[in-house]
Amino acid sequence: MAELTVREALNQAMAEEMERDPNVFLMGEEVGFYNGAYKVSQGLLDRFGPMRVIDTPITELGFTGVGVGAAMVGLRPIIEMMTFNFSILALDQIINNAAKMRYMSGGQFDMPLTIRGVNGAAHQLAAQHSQSLEVLFTHFPGLKVIAPSIPKDFKGLLKSAIRDDNTVIFMESEVLYSYKGEVPDGEFTIPIGVGDIKREGTDCTVIAWGKAIHTALAAAKELEKEGISIEIVDPRTLRPLDENLIFESVKKTNRAVIVEEALPFSSVGSEISYRIQKNVFDYLDAPIEKVNGKDVPMPYNKHLEHLALPQVADVIQSVKRSLYLI
Repeated sequence: MAELTVREALNQAMAEEMERDPNVFLMGEEVGFYNGAYKVSQGLLDRFGPMRVIDTPITELGFTGVGVGAAMVGLRPIIEMMTFNFSILALDQIINNAAKMRYMSGGQFDMPLTIRGVNGAAHQLAAQHSQSLEVLFTHFPGLKVIAPSIPKDFKGLLKSAIRDDNTVIFMESEVLYSYKGEVPDGEFTIPIGVGDIKREGTDCTVIAWGKAIHTALAAAKELEKEGISIEIVDPRTLRPLDENLIFESVKKTNRAVIVEEALPFSSVGSEISYRIQKNVFDYLDAPIEKVNGKDVPMPYNKHLEHLALPQVADVIQSVKRSLYLI
């Protein structure tokens, strides 16, 4: 085991896959000479050269299209979006080409394309650069969507994403890049579509992913002081979703709270809530609770930004409401 930051775990995953397979290459804005906007690609240009670590213009639609074409002829591109807010410019390529190519070609073309980058709010990046956009991508068949929370998961799932023959949307958090955790040494992958119990408990199931996992874990520590035991389920992959892991946890605790940074209307949490009530309704002893970002454009003011994002107190309140304590 080695203790790595999320940034180091991602860098290690890409380097190992580029070493293992000469068809893997990285492309995006500032990934080469600048070593990445967040230094995730630190040292990769020196190690693999400009044919495999490619700085692009500020043209998300264009370089995503190049990635789609490269995947069609057998290469394995990793496309870095400086932020998934910028991926909005590339949605035509992602949704109408990458997601549909295998289906529309009758299986003649694989689409081994990984699109990774920052998702969600960081700090005072304002309304156009703070959105949690996972629901945009989970909507479409043909896309796999991953949102890890700890270094081990970032590394193991990114390696699996790069090896997958389908388009994978790999969503990271700028706030987590310096977060440290233990990562297994040597060859290590995590299967796509397999969730994880981040904390075992008996009184209430809390389902979260990405940065929200850490909000949930902090809430669980506070609730433990009051004798309340929270089980935290991290799907890790939002599509395909490990719904059986969620269902089994809800069967055990008889309650469910979903925590996500995204806006509340038509969110991934809304779909998870529907699946819980559809499949394990008889096990529920309380209505499903959902904690989201506030239904407003993200403010720039740091105090308003804090109010707009899910906080530990919000999770605690929802858990207590589920337990009929308030």
